[in-house]
Amino acid sequence: MATHMRRTLLVLHRATSSSLKNAEASLDVRHPVPLFLPIRTKKRYFIPPAIGIKGKSGGYTEDKARAAGIVYRQEYFERPINIACTAGIFDPYIPPEGDARLSTLSKEGLKQRTEQIRQSAASQLAIRKIKEHDSDFSTKNFAEKAQEIFIEAHNVLTQFNKEKLHSLVTERCYPEMTRGNRYKTIRWKFVESLEPPRVVHARCPDMVTKGNLYGQVTVRMHSKQTLAIYDRFGRLMLGSEEQPKDVLEYLVIERHLVNPYGQWRLHGKIVPSWAPSKDPIIKTVIIPGPDLKPGEEFDALNYEVPKPAAVQWSK
Repeated sequence: MATHMRRTLLVLHRATSSSLKNAEASLDVRHPVPLFLPIRTKKRYFIPPAIGIKGKSGGYTEDKARAAGIVYRQEYFERPINIACTAGIFDPYIPPEGDARLSTLSKEGLKQRTEQIRQSAASQLAIRKIKEHDSDFSTKNFAEKAQEIFIEAHNVLTQFNKEKLHSLVTERCYPEMTRGNRYKTIRWKFVESLEPPRVVHARCPDMVTKGNLYGQVTVRMHSKQTLAIYDRFGRLMLGSEEQPKDVLEYLVIERHLVNPYGQWRLHGKIVPSWAPSKDPIIKTVIIPGPDLKPGEEFDALNYEVPKPAAVQWSK
């Protein structure tokens, strides 16, 4: 019985193999050797894009993430806000043209004085609000105090004491005073005061909420100062240590009135439109030297600085 079954199976196997060979020959189908059978893996819903394709194609979008079932976090463009000081000067004081040049006895000087008295009504209301939060505030003594803050802040700036400078100037004024002074040497000195400082303007604005009050007082200061700025190589860039100059400045001192521990700090300066332009800064330029070989020394007496070749510009 077993032999009979074996014979039938061999006959069926030969018949099927011969039929398959005939079908492959008729279709001329050739299988690669070896034959790899694909196996289905886990279905991937989301495949991250390759590097460099983001700029070329549409890239990753929120719709694709939602279709893939991924929670897309919303991005908030938040800007930090500092409530210790305001972001600018509210209703800035407009200095009269020709200030510190016209005497009060002249006709134009009297016109300026009367105009200042007319504009002082809003300042009086602001001074009353400031006195409600600061009982020690006085326009006579505050001008001298503002001058002391100004002198101390500039002395600390020459020493690059950041911690002390933060307590004397606001967060708005700090970057304006320290920008570009990293590799420079500053020599500043207050010589004398030509006119006693006085309060010329006062405002009491609020920020964020109605009761969050800030006091801004503008002080006029006319003095003699010396300023000299040296670059990192020790070369003079601006000013002089020996020659003092007359400087007329309008300082804005600010304080957060609601904060019981707030202090009056330097907030900025008001530069009038008629003020003279500043002196240009002398920048250092590298002079190309000779190409020395190892072991050679540079002889400065026998070396001539090469002059640039003349260039003919065509119109």
